[in-house]
Amino acid sequence: MRASRLLSILILLQLRGRLTAAELAAEFEVAERTIYRDIDALSAAGIPVYGDRGPGGGFQLLDGYRTRLTGLSADEAEAMMMIGLPGPASELGIGAATSAAQNKLIAALPGGGGAIADRMASRFHIDTVDWYRSGEDLPFLPMIARAVLDERMLSMRYEGWNGARDWMVEPLGLVLKAGIWYLAAQGGGKIRAFRIANIAAPTVIDTAVRRPAGFHLATWWQTEQARFEAELFATRATIRASASGCQRLAALSPRGAEAVAGGSEPDANGWRNMTMQVEDSDHGAREMLALGAEVEVVAPESFRRCIGTLAEAIALRHR
Repeated sequence: MRASRLLSILILLQLRGRLTAAELAAEFEVAERTIYRDIDALSAAGIPVYGDRGPGGGFQLLDGYRTRLTGLSADEAEAMMMIGLPGPASELGIGAATSAAQNKLIAALPGGGGAIADRMASRFHIDTVDWYRSGEDLPFLPMIARAVLDERMLSMRYEGWNGARDWMVEPLGLVLKAGIWYLAAQGGGKIRAFRIANIAAPTVIDTAVRRPAGFHLATWWQTEQARFEAELFATRATIRASASGCQRLAALSPRGAEAVAGGSEPDANGWRNMTMQVEDSDHGAREMLALGAEVEVVAPESFRRCIGTLAEAIALRHR
């Protein structure tokens, strides 16, 4: 543990130049006196690190000194794909390993490569969580991620649409979709998607996972997503919308934007006809009512009646 910290201190001094004992102590979550002992150990090992006292002081390496001791540990190698995604890396429990791997990569760059990498990091940021929604509380995500990486069975309690059920699954991968984590796992005779936030009481079982031949996580997810959307939005509705309604519909969802893009030319009053895939009448009615009187459902008749009934109930409630 200390050897890893000494190497990390050396790399940070190489990347950032001068750092105070307080800054290093905060970085590694240790006491300042521990940092002083670490600096002494580096000096004793022949590393040309020196310190200045007083305001603006700190520790730094002798000008021109560079280390090539930048080999990645097993944890850091696993974390490589999460570089640039500090939020998801932290949720997976590999934030520290990701940061260390990134520092080692930057330290290994020749010439001004470190400055280039630092400039990129300071100018681009990826935020995977959708607007107006905070991240989910995922206390079991690091454990599940470890089961995925180690290819070990997982027992768990899952709260699905049809209630809670106990599962024994073979974890195959993790997917982050619009700020929501999903587990791809084989259970009950097929590969399924489990929302991580709905998993309770997971336990890793020391039994190896039998990974299906030819399984590719990204390809499976794209296919599963297309299948899910086709089944979920199975109702084809004919609607009319004003110019304002078209704007609201396009902003409502990708399905709304697709419907507007394929709509007819405006009539004399500026209204356009179009078709849109929606859920069943009950869910679709609530979606359409959010658009106000600028959108009218023409067909199917059952969908139109459902909107009328719901609108009358809303009007009665607010009289």
